Amino acid sequence: MLGKTAGGLFWMFRYLERSENTARLIEAGFRMALTRPDGSDDEWGSVLQTAAVADDYRERFGEIEASKVIDFLLRDSANPSSVMSSIATARQNARLVRTAITREVWEAVNDTYMILKQALARPVAARDLPEVLGMIRQQSALVRGALHGTMLRNDVFDFARIGTFLERADNTARILDVKYYVLLPSITQIGSSLDNVQWETILRSVAGQRAYRWINKGEASPKGIADFLIFDGRMPRSLKFAVSKIGTNLRYLEEEYGAPAPSHGLVNDIQTRIDRSNIDQVFEEGLHEFILEILQSLALLGSQISKDYRFLG
Repeated sequence: MLGKTAGGLFWMFRYLERSENTARLIEAGFRMALTRPDGSDDEWGSVLQTAAVADDYRERFGEIEASKVIDFLLRDSANPSSVMSSIATARQNARLVRTAITREVWEAVNDTYMILKQALARPVAARDLPEVLGMIRQQSALVRGALHGTMLRNDVFDFARIGTFLERADNTARILDVKYYVLLPSITQIGSSLDNVQWETILRSVAGQRAYRWINKGEASPKGIADFLIFDGRMPRSLKFAVSKIGTNLRYLEEEYGAPAPSHGLVNDIQTRIDRSNIDQVFEEGLHEFILEILQSLALLGSQISKDYRFLG
């Protein structure tokens, strides 16, 4: 496969995943804002940091206001990571690789673009936000369904999956970090009802609330939730699950192309780091420090995949 096509598939599905993750991040910020006793906008600054667009926002708008942050993350064309920008970029990449994907996948992506372009033509009112965020998640699921239901399990599928899970692992790490390191109001509120509500909001934002309660049977705890989102390989948005899927699809590429690549060693290193750790060690060493290490490793992995398979070639 040409590197340009491989890169188009990788980034098409990475941006599709990013659009859903951004919607989930907005939902987390929106729900956390409701738990703030002082009604402040502190968590929106943290959400911007999680999305890695805080500097861009402040350069344009200065002071943080919830409505402006939501609009910036949802529909601002000047923000390359906004939901609308991500969907538009995914659609551009889908055009680039049109001959490599099925008609059903192309139509699902194109329909998603058209539907969201209409839904996000104007700023979204707070009362309509849950419905719009649900629509974004639903459209993302439709594209994934088309991929799984119609695509050959070959290198095209592998690059699509690698892009999806690299973006997902990055997002899960960031959303965990923003709660533990940035959003916590003060050290005195660790373990408080406010703290626990915010942790449960994080769980809800990654669609893991029911699964967590089904597995654990008891009341949610910060350490239990962090353990679930990092180390539980059954949870499709956990770090362990996402990294394992990247490794699996890279191994399929190794079998198809008949040779390993440096990126295969990097993903093995990340898997080993996760497999040899547990939640007690992570909390003792520092969750923020652990997450930062994982984020740096994922960034290096993404860059190496691009080099190995000549995305720019």
